[in-house]
Amino acid sequence: MSSLGASQAAAGASSADPIRVMVVDDALVIRGMLSRMLEEAGDISVVASAGDGERALAQLKRNPVEVVVLDIEMPNMDGIEALPKIVSEHPNTQVVMASTLTKRNAEISLKAMELGAADYVTKPGSTGELRSADEFKRELVEKVRSLGKAARRRAGRLAPKSTTFRADPARSTAAVPLQAKGREIVLRPLKPFRPDALAIGSSTGGPQALMRVLKDLGEVRQPIFITQHMPPTFTTILAEHIGRSTGRKCVEGATGMAVESGGIYLAPGERHMLIRSSGGRTVIELTEDPPENFCRPAVDPMLRSLSAVYGAKLLVTILTGMGSDGVKGGKVCIDAGAQVLAQDEATSVVWGMPGAAAAAGICGAVLPLEKIGQEIRRFAVDGGRP
Repeated sequence: MSSLGASQAAAGASSADPIRVMVVDDALVIRGMLSRMLEEAGDISVVASAGDGERALAQLKRNPVEVVVLDIEMPNMDGIEALPKIVSEHPNTQVVMASTLTKRNAEISLKAMELGAADYVTKPGSTGELRSADEFKRELVEKVRSLGKAARRRAGRLAPKSTTFRADPARSTAAVPLQAKGREIVLRPLKPFRPDALAIGSSTGGPQALMRVLKDLGEVRQPIFITQHMPPTFTTILAEHIGRSTGRKCVEGATGMAVESGGIYLAPGERHMLIRSSGGRTVIELTEDPPENFCRPAVDPMLRSLSAVYGAKLLVTILTGMGSDGVKGGKVCIDAGAQVLAQDEATSVVWGMPGAAAAAGICGAVLPLEKIGQEIRRFAVDGGRP
């Protein structure tokens, strides 16, 4: 079937139909285990599998799917070779890269996301570990499910066009329809102010979004604190990528690290990043407190700690990602007088986190990705003046 046929098939799928998935891995045992994990979810159907990228491309012509789980290291044609072809020939299909957690694979996975992959999962290092990896199974199923729904919306052209929504500062609230599953979003007044700190939370699709926002933002005097849902090693590589992309120093936060003007601080994998005021200095503290919203690092604890330090002088931005992380912390921030921006549905890979923030009524504006960096800069440099 052609890519047009695949798009039509996906567009014709109802919300009750199982999400169609292809698993691509050179190890037959791994393919079988991943397939069983997905099938056991009940709303996911593995309709095809392949042992390398070349076979996967041939299969996709016959078996249209909404999500491809794609291994990196394979014979004949590996995942990084196959990915651009999948993205080009099947633009409505979402790709999840799958690899074991190594520095090399983290580098390749981030490169894959630049080439069009929507997300990644880190496979346990052995089949024995994979059999007992409940957390990996939960992550795999949730990502495939969310991306399958996103692919279905994209194929059906159901997503709204990219639009800016901003409340009128002269009014206390403004009800603005965002075409978000029939919901009306109430935006808070976005009043002029110059923040002392900037905070960003992101997950699925976040690395690409972060690069765009930080490039558009340029150099500012305020420190920038980022929590991106990622495991160790991946966050290390992401910090390096951000530094190379922006020309600014970006580091993983460390306990006791002093916060400097203009610094970019990224929460490391498996640690919540908190910001404290200590002895007249602002410093970072890492904790191994339990995950929140199934995540560590999580956005909510970072935002709560930032609110305690910066109060009303904080600007928060919630970018693309699954779930609702950032909503509770964002509520703490706005109660202290801070302001919150969110990415719009049309430019988000998954409109979970920003959509939940918008639905909770904590946002002053919902913006397409290409306008977010400019908007943050408008406040950071010009105090929010038009």
